[in-house]
Amino acid sequence: MFVVALLGLQQLSCSSKDRVVQVASGGAGGAAGAAGAAGSGATAGAAGAGIAQRSCVGLAAKCGTTSKESCCATGKLVTGGSFKRSYDAVSYTDPGYPAKVSDFSLDRFEITVGRFRKFVAQYARDMIPSGAGKNPNDPSDNGWNIAWNAELPADATELRTALKCDPKYQTWTDDPAANEQRPINCLNWYDALAFCIWDGGRLPTEAEWNYAASGGSEQRVYPWSEPPGNPFIQSYHAHRSGTASTANVGSYPAGDGRWGQADLSGNVAEWVRDNYIDFYIMPCENCTVDNGGPSHVFRGGAWQNNISSLLASARHFGADRTHDRGARCARAP
Repeated sequence: MFVVALLGLQQLSCSSKDRVVQVASGGAGGAAGAAGAAGSGATAGAAGAGIAQRSCVGLAAKCGTTSKESCCATGKLVTGGSFKRSYDAVSYTDPGYPAKVSDFSLDRFEITVGRFRKFVAQYARDMIPSGAGKNPNDPSDNGWNIAWNAELPADATELRTALKCDPKYQTWTDDPAANEQRPINCLNWYDALAFCIWDGGRLPTEAEWNYAASGGSEQRVYPWSEPPGNPFIQSYHAHRSGTASTANVGSYPAGDGRWGQADLSGNVAEWVRDNYIDFYIMPCENCTVDNGGPSHVFRGGAWQNNISSLLASARHFGADRTHDRGARCARAP
C-alpha cells in the first residue's frame, strides 16, 4: 500500500515545480597550513576531488549564538544500522520500508555564507572533475557527471548573481557582512553538490540524511525527540515558522540530533544526493536514486515552515533555487 499526503504547501516558498510529500510507505583536509581548518578531521576520500574542509581556513572560531565552536566543527560520525525510511511511530502505524546505511560522517553544521565565500572565490564551472565525490558506501555512485557542468553558473560573477535569488531573504552578500555564520541559501542542487565535492566531501544520500535525523533505528519524530516517540516541539528546538529569516547555525543546541548535528530541522532545508521518486525501492542498502530526473530531494524544512515540514520523516522535492534551501556535507567516516 502506498500513501502520499501533501503537507504544509501554503507555508513553503516553493516554485510551481516543487512539491512537498510525506511518505507513509512505498514500493518499488582543511587546506594544509600552519593554522589548518578548525575542527577538520575529515578526509577527502579516494574518489574525492577536494581538500578536506578547505572552506574552513581562516574562519572565526565561534559559530552560532551560544556556540563556542567553529562553523567547521568536526564532522560527526553517524554509526550505521537499519531503520525505516520516512517513518515515525507517531505519524504512521505502517511497518515502514527498511533501509541500511553504513557508517558515515555528517557535518555538524549547514554550509555557512562564510564557508561558501571561499568556494565562490575559487569558482570555475569546470572545477569538479568527472567521477569526483563518489560515495564510498555505494558502488553504484558514479560521482560527478561532467554533463552537470552545464547546470552550474558560467563563472563566479554569474554565481554571485544567482545567490541573490531573493532581495529580502537571501543570505549572500558580495562583501563579508553580518550573515557570515548564517546558512548559505539560494543554492540549487548542482551548486550544493559541487561545493561539497570541492570541500572534500559529498551530499548525503536521502537514506543517510533521514537516518541521521531519525536517530537511526530510534525512529525519532523530530531529530531532538527523546524518547523517540515524543512529538514535543518548542521554540528552542528549531528555527521555524514565526521567525523573520535564517539564524546563525548552531543557535538551537536543544534541537541537536542523536549524533550531534545541529539544525537538521529548520533554518534552511537541505539538498540530498537523490533524485525524487514517488515510490521507494525496497529493500535499500546504501542506496542512491540517480535517475536523471529534473527534481531532487531536500529535507528538514526551513525557517518559515510549519511543524509538519520539520518532521524527521517529511520529504520535499524540487528543482529551483529559492531562499529556503541550503545544504550540509557528508564525508568518509
